[in-house]
Amino acid sequence: MPKLEEKPRIFLEEFRLKNAPEDYGMADEKWSFKKFVKKFRIVIVRMNSEEMEFDLIGIQPAFANAFRRLMLSEVPSMAIEKVMIKNNTSIIQDEVLAHRLGLIPLKADPRLFEYRPEDATEGTEFNTLEFSLKVKCTNNKSQPKDSYRAEDLYENHSVYSSQIKWQPLGNQASIHKESDIGPVHGKILISKMRPGHELDLHLVAIKGIGKDHAKFSPVATASYRLLPDVTLTREVRGSEASLLQSCFSPGVINLDSEGRAYVQDARYDTCSRNVYRYDEIKDAVILSRIRDHFIFNVESVGAMPPEVIFVEAVKILKNKCKSFLDELNKFC
Repeated sequence: MPKLEEKPRIFLEEFRLKNAPEDYGMADEKWSFKKFVKKFRIVIVRMNSEEMEFDLIGIQPAFANAFRRLMLSEVPSMAIEKVMIKNNTSIIQDEVLAHRLGLIPLKADPRLFEYRPEDATEGTEFNTLEFSLKVKCTNNKSQPKDSYRAEDLYENHSVYSSQIKWQPLGNQASIHKESDIGPVHGKILISKMRPGHELDLHLVAIKGIGKDHAKFSPVATASYRLLPDVTLTREVRGSEASLLQSCFSPGVINLDSEGRAYVQDARYDTCSRNVYRYDEIKDAVILSRIRDHFIFNVESVGAMPPEVIFVEAVKILKNKCKSFLDELNKFC
């Protein structure tokens, strides 16, 4: 059996999970700052304006889960909170329409705004954004003959998020650009309409957190998983190698020029344990996961880049720790 690196592991057997010998769980380990500084690393695997995949290495599960929960529920964003309906003759009920509008992500950077006081009856330029949506569906007077397409027969038959117009408050127009305030995506369908249907709405957006309502969450997804590790215990070649390759996700196991199997990249293995279904090859593999290596995937809804969302989560955790220490110091 090959000698495995000394890393905290959990082994995936056929019907159970098993800790490595003398490994009783990282939660029971005594905290050592020197050990943490020596082992901790952040590695960015891929990143663009909307998605980021990165690794947190050498960290305990409690911290990894704290970052995930903070990104989901405590990093703020701007969202439509109130909808004043002046006219709605469409087929969508008022409450359903208001719910749909609230879930439209806005580009507005929440760091530039304050939280609106709960007892405030009116918003200010520092804590509120206001929008209007006024659309009326009519017959297309220049419609082509013999056409039955809604695009040809009617004007404004589909209401999209791009038709939401920003109404600046106070000095907002000189501080913000309209292109940086409105909906992230302009092609979000709000309603279908026919001649005689009309929408006349006034929308109010405020700053909030996902803990209060999911519409304030700045991420579409924020998840993590442990780094998979696949180790071959013996040489596998020929038909057995092909069978072994088919048991794993694409790219995990590959075959060399002589038909021998080798581990190409275990990172994206789903740990399905399909290999244990076959007696001829199940003894050739050791499946495990590294317990202090977390693979994070963060997908932003568009208001803030994913790397900014993670940094904001770190700041929130830092402030929570500082507040807790301040409270403890009062009794010392």
